[in-house]
Amino acid sequence: MPYITVGTENAGPIDLYYEDHGAGRPVVLIHGFPFNGATWEKLSIPLLASGHRVITYDRRGFGNSSQPSTGYDYDTLAADLDALMTKLDLRDAVLIGHSMGTGEVTRYLGTRDSRRVARAVLLAPLAPFLLKTADNPEGVDRSVFDGIQAAILEDRFAYLTKFCEAFFNWDENRGTLVSEEAFRAHWEIGARGSAKGTHDCVAAWLTDFRPDLPRIDVPVLIVQGDQDRVLPYAATGGRLQPMLPDARLITLRGAPHGIPWTHPKEVVAATMEFIGATAMTHA
Repeated sequence: MPYITVGTENAGPIDLYYEDHGAGRPVVLIHGFPFNGATWEKLSIPLLASGHRVITYDRRGFGNSSQPSTGYDYDTLAADLDALMTKLDLRDAVLIGHSMGTGEVTRYLGTRDSRRVARAVLLAPLAPFLLKTADNPEGVDRSVFDGIQAAILEDRFAYLTKFCEAFFNWDENRGTLVSEEAFRAHWEIGARGSAKGTHDCVAAWLTDFRPDLPRIDVPVLIVQGDQDRVLPYAATGGRLQPMLPDARLITLRGAPHGIPWTHPKEVVAATMEFIGATAMTHA
């Protein structure tokens, strides 16, 4: 299994696990919270079949990657992505993030030049700014995030059940868009994550991405369900697109947060059309 070392904690390395398959134009898939790269299968297989090189990796703290006690902030997480992009010397790449993974994409493009990136896809995005403040009244009350962290500390496994229910809109989609087995598999993937990382990632959701947005100079596709119970559509994708002049928004009616699993045909079709278009040229 391939790994890249992105730092150290005490005497041990902090290693990221990644998979690199296929040939052609590289597509990097950055997974959502609290899962890992294994949850991309409904997108990675069609991308491979269409002749793309597909790279997935597990965020620090999750999957087969190391589980350090620090680094669950977007500056560090974007640096981890940059280390992977540099190690593999990716060029003309497409970055595709889901949920928390859209934060890495946004911070990476907002703080580094885009010479390695041609396009970006944000599925159920976190940006522009999730926390309600005086200058961001559309955001979510801080008490919601405090409650999530308290629930994780109290009983992380019970919290994961509630999270998966919201992730899939389980009450509406059970047995149709999501099987019992798929629900259980996602829960088990989340349960294998770092307890500390699961808790600390919640604080990263409060990152203000608004300063990053004007620096993004590649075309962006945003896809989100309007029934997203994890990242409310009106607070995220619904207002992100006007802040990105070179962005297109596709709204999936009735869709939940977990669209890479519940709506793979729609996500794949939109992604294929988007990345099949002529890429922006970079100096």
